[in-house]
Amino acid sequence: MADHDAAKPLKDFQPKHKFFIGIDSDGCVFDTMEIKQKECFIPNTVKYWNLQSVSKYVRQTEEFVNLYSKWRGTNRWPALITLFDLLEERDEVKKRGVQIPRVQPLRDWISRETKLGNPALKKEVERTGDPVLKQGLEWSEAVNASIADMVHGVGPFAYVRQCLEKMNPLADIIVVSQTPCQALTKEWREHALDGFVEIIAGQEMGTKAEHLKFAAAKKYPPNHILMIGDAPGDMEAAQSNNALFFPINPGEEDKSWQRLYEEGLDKFFAGSFAGSYEKKLIAEFDEYLPSQPPWKSGE
Repeated sequence: MADHDAAKPLKDFQPKHKFFIGIDSDGCVFDTMEIKQKECFIPNTVKYWNLQSVSKYVRQTEEFVNLYSKWRGTNRWPALITLFDLLEERDEVKKRGVQIPRVQPLRDWISRETKLGNPALKKEVERTGDPVLKQGLEWSEAVNASIADMVHGVGPFAYVRQCLEKMNPLADIIVVSQTPCQALTKEWREHALDGFVEIIAGQEMGTKAEHLKFAAAKKYPPNHILMIGDAPGDMEAAQSNNALFFPINPGEEDKSWQRLYEEGLDKFFAGSFAGSYEKKLIAEFDEYLPSQPPWKSGE
């Protein structure tokens, strides 16, 4: 089937170096998460899902899910479901008698599809004609249009370029992201970083775990595979492939990249990254993002 071919570049990829590094993009390389969520995702969520009467709570909840919690960096579709579930639980929303979308067809689609991007959803809409899936596609396309219109000139964090220059002679590098490929390619090209990477993998090519599995697992020794990311999902993708993980701590991105440049990469290439050093990094990272929403803390 054609939709399985999207991951072909990853499956066909052959090592050129002894080491492999996967790097997330939004919020990790580029400081784009705030502008994308606050100016592009949230306004379109309010508009396309008819949540105008609770827009205040949509904004607060969506910011928590996508920026300030353990769900940070999740693909837009599971994140949307999490948003709706949290909104439905909120007393403020219940008091207004607002019907939060149940979107069961979207839930079903997410449960059986791993390439959670517009191309796969478009095929599903064409196949089923389902109005909820159609509404979801319209929302997603509107988000992409807003991002294309709004997000430009947002450069990489400090030390990103130096890290890429340091990695480049020793490692094969790919972008591992749940952002659409088109937006990723535009951003990496805009800031002349695309020349450092072999493949720019977005949501159309599968999950982050699948990106690492297809491109790197069984092609390199596990301690020669490193994932760099700013969200728990990046760490889970690494761990599910027995790869190493270097966290970019949300709110401390410049400092994290400097640490990677000054010590992390040296340890990775020297074979001394695994063990106590990685454990220490992960323990620190774990402190940055809560799983409990602030409005529930008083319960």
